[in-house]
Amino acid sequence: MRIHAAVARAGAPFTIEACELDGPGADEVLVRVEACGVCHTDLSAKDHGYGTPLPAVLGHEGVGRIVELGRGVEGFAVGDRVVMSFGACGRCASCCSGMPPYCDHAVQFNLFGRRLVGPSPIQLDGREITGHFFGQSSFATHAIAAVANLVRLDEDLPVALMTTLACGVQTGVGAIINVLQAGAGDSLAIFGCGTVGLAAVMAAKIAGCTRIVAVDVRPERLAVARELGATEVVDNSDGEARLKKLGVGLAFDNTGKPAVIEAAFAGLRPRGRLVVAGLSARGASVTLDANRLMSRGCSLRGTIEGDAEPRSFIPRLIDWYRRGLLPLERLVTTYPFAAIDEAANDMLAGKIIKPVLLMPS
Repeated sequence: MRIHAAVARAGAPFTIEACELDGPGADEVLVRVEACGVCHTDLSAKDHGYGTPLPAVLGHEGVGRIVELGRGVEGFAVGDRVVMSFGACGRCASCCSGMPPYCDHAVQFNLFGRRLVGPSPIQLDGREITGHFFGQSSFATHAIAAVANLVRLDEDLPVALMTTLACGVQTGVGAIINVLQAGAGDSLAIFGCGTVGLAAVMAAKIAGCTRIVAVDVRPERLAVARELGATEVVDNSDGEARLKKLGVGLAFDNTGKPAVIEAAFAGLRPRGRLVVAGLSARGASVTLDANRLMSRGCSLRGTIEGDAEPRSFIPRLIDWYRRGLLPLERLVTTYPFAAIDEAANDMLAGKIIKPVLLMPS
């Protein structure tokens, strides 16, 4: 079928172009996309050489309605509204143990934008381009999505807000709830207050943390963090010296900046734990004091998608949203699909927190 998609080329603006989209294969569905979030990962894939073959149709936080089922699809029907989360095969050891973020094929799906079997479903001017990014490529009016990605949504849920659950909010909340397993009385520092970090602030409040420290370089982001539950804020625009004295038991970094990660680790109490989820520059490395690592019993680990299993975790996020504990509307600003570059630039400039594209009906 003929669709319109935002085609990404390195160092160039997105261009909305007419493309051809194949029908769904086995264990896939065709989705008419209604909305899709814009994430820093999309822009890194386009402009920072992380290995995604270009040109490509990116987008990995899509919400839409199923219009066709592929062979063997069970549990979904034409007309279902779904959120499309990250790519996973659903069959490897990690997927079967409830850890699909660590799918054996995660790099192939989520970075290279490839199906396990067969060509890309998207062609531009008769030539195949990358069209299975995170198992969906949702910067388009229609997408082919792998069933393993899908979570059904109730009709009353606002599509623009639900896009955030596919990746950004899922990562931030999951890092606090699933990975750090924060609880009542814990002290926690969150480094970076974009979508992921502010979701982490909400999660820390849900978990009952007594001390929630939000760190960023933008005062307006810190103000939002306070509104969402931070008990303290730190403007880090003058450097990392203050971070080494925070004295928290738990820490979460989503900046991906080595200097911030090192300072966050130095600011842990004995037996403290730091989790990192930010995408770093290629080749970036972190240097830690080995004696501090040993003598204070601290630990550092990474997480993808907050160690979430979307089929079970997204319904929990929705429940918290319905109860007013995840005020997603504080994060989202909507744009028409044609304004994708404006949305991306506004996010990079810090004018908004989470841009969401609304597709033409």
